[in-house]
Amino acid sequence: MEHRTSDPSVSVGPYSVSDASEDQHPIESTPADADSAPAAPSAGESPTRDTGAPLSRRAALKQAVLFVGSGVAVSLAPAAVRAGAAKEKNLPPNIPEWMKGQGRGVVSPPYGHPSDYETEVIRRQTDLTPTDTSSWSFTPLQDLDGAFTPNGLFFERHHGGIPDIDPAAHRVMIHGLVERPLVFTMEDIMRFPAVSRIHFLECSGNTLTEWREPTSPTVQQSHGLLSNCEWTGVSLATLLNEAGVKSGAKWIVAEGADAAAMTRSVPIEKALDDALLAYSQNGERLRPEQGYPLRLLLPGYEGNMNIKWLRTIKVTDQPGHTREETSKYTDLLPDGSARQFSFEMEAKSVITRPAAGHRLKKTGFHEIQGLAWSGRGKIIAVDVSTDGGHNWQRAELEEPILPKALVRFRLPWRWDGEPTVLQSRAIDETGYVQPTREQLINARGLNGKFGSVYHYNAIQSWRIDRKGEVHNVHA
Repeated sequence: MEHRTSDPSVSVGPYSVSDASEDQHPIESTPADADSAPAAPSAGESPTRDTGAPLSRRAALKQAVLFVGSGVAVSLAPAAVRAGAAKEKNLPPNIPEWMKGQGRGVVSPPYGHPSDYETEVIRRQTDLTPTDTSSWSFTPLQDLDGAFTPNGLFFERHHGGIPDIDPAAHRVMIHGLVERPLVFTMEDIMRFPAVSRIHFLECSGNTLTEWREPTSPTVQQSHGLLSNCEWTGVSLATLLNEAGVKSGAKWIVAEGADAAAMTRSVPIEKALDDALLAYSQNGERLRPEQGYPLRLLLPGYEGNMNIKWLRTIKVTDQPGHTREETSKYTDLLPDGSARQFSFEMEAKSVITRPAAGHRLKKTGFHEIQGLAWSGRGKIIAVDVSTDGGHNWQRAELEEPILPKALVRFRLPWRWDGEPTVLQSRAIDETGYVQPTREQLINARGLNGKFGSVYHYNAIQSWRIDRKGEVHNVHA
């Protein structure tokens, strides 16, 4: 039987949450273009009190019955009653419909997919590019829990589309300043000792639209060129040792097998340190959009350098100065010079819940949570402000806390219904503190289409208004 108390809130430890009978989630996602004014209830929607607070199911049913007799209520009440009754009959102590018959059998389908009720949790494409072959899509950070990104939601960035490569026909050549130029099949590579490590991958253009104005309507669009997973492959140092690196070698130049022949230069120190030739992510073979059958992984470095569909590695005494490290992926500075080879992704964080596109449905307890990361090593602390940066509180970091990997942070918070601004700032093990937007602009300037383009890692601000709607702002 149902047990109810006279108090509409139920105590949970030091916090309290609303009576679960109201069937409400404290945060909901709202369309970016939704009208900010509350809409009149349409047919089938539950009526509300004059205060705008949602009624419980039983109260809605009672009100629907009481309203019968008015012209409008006669048309609304039957739909409301039916919707409420359908929910009621599946709640305890009743036996829900899905318990009254057999479900689907095994291997239906052979490769599992998400629930049909999760169809909105998807990657979303940018609207900034004229084609979908030289473009990108965003990970739905606001919908994910923990620190790992499912393979089907891992962000994409392509320059010439996704090639369809037969692994049996794929080869990787190591040549240049080596004693023994070598060509490896995929079978050869997978015979070497395997290494598995957890690392994030972030496009250096992540958050690129936020330099001048707060542009993105959701955290998926502002910060979604970011993902994290377990990578499995062979240490690049192992293969370079097989080839025998000659003295004088200072760089490698890696090329991909896509239509863009994506090519980047990597310091030999990095190649011999923690670089991987990865063939699996999160326990399964790479997805085609992530470089199947083989990609270069350079932990902590900007995403563009992690060459997908890897086909050649040339050991050299100087960088290749390719298109992607001269006219692109460089940072124009106020004095007219440019930062070149700005490899490392510096410490950054973002609150993913509540975030732009969400609406707080109730005052009281909410858990603020988000992600932090650094290409320089471990995150050691994340501070959160609930008043626009005037005061800061230390958030809890969720294990595991690993070098060059996403870490989730959490902070309990009570919203009093007044407008406020939420922010987070990350600190990594080198002592680097995530900068404000003003500090970043003072160092880099505003010299590109969006102000600048790459390596935007400023503190992000989300403003919550009195209606609980969350907006992207500069604060």
